Amino acid sequence: MKIYTRKGDTGMTGVFGGKRESKDSARIECNGVLDEANSTIGLLRVKLGAEHAWQEGLHRIQKDMMNMMSHLARPSDSNKANPNPQPKDGAAFCEGWIDSLENEMSSPSDYFLLPGGNEVSALCHVARTQVRRGERRLITLLREDPDAVPEYIVAYINRLSDLLFTMARAEMDQHGVAEEKWNLFLYKRKKKA
Repeated sequence: MKIYTRKGDTGMTGVFGGKRESKDSARIECNGVLDEANSTIGLLRVKLGAEHAWQEGLHRIQKDMMNMMSHLARPSDSNKANPNPQPKDGAAFCEGWIDSLENEMSSPSDYFLLPGGNEVSALCHVARTQVRRGERRLITLLREDPDAVPEYIVAYINRLSDLLFTMARAEMDQHGVAEEKWNLFLYKRKKKA
């Protein structure tokens, strides 16, 4: 079987259930951005090395993202059921990992940070910003086709960006790289006032 079909040459692509949709629709844009983030997470896994403690969790996230993208590719009026699993515990999974990483770090997260630090930390920030862009496109899709966007996906994607921020900090903390702080989080500023 050939990888090319020529069916997309007119700017349309197939979605779950057999319909065709414009390649710049909210659904396709959302999936494209999440695919980009998933690819960056794949690059992060390569940079970390096969034996790194984060491999198993990141592998799970990559598979979950593929399953979420398959659900988002299914318009709500499609009669065809999606056979892929729904990672409904994704937000809780990310929260548990965040808590674990924060417990191991030498200081809490109180500041917005300038992305960087070292290569792995910077890559975590690149993936984080891609996930945030995916979240924005997800909200656009939610407005257009509310029944096609399960709540667990919105929560998972939101929490995933928090996890990637925490991973960037954990990487720097583990290697003794100082964080470049920008501003105190707003809720922390209000407490000090």
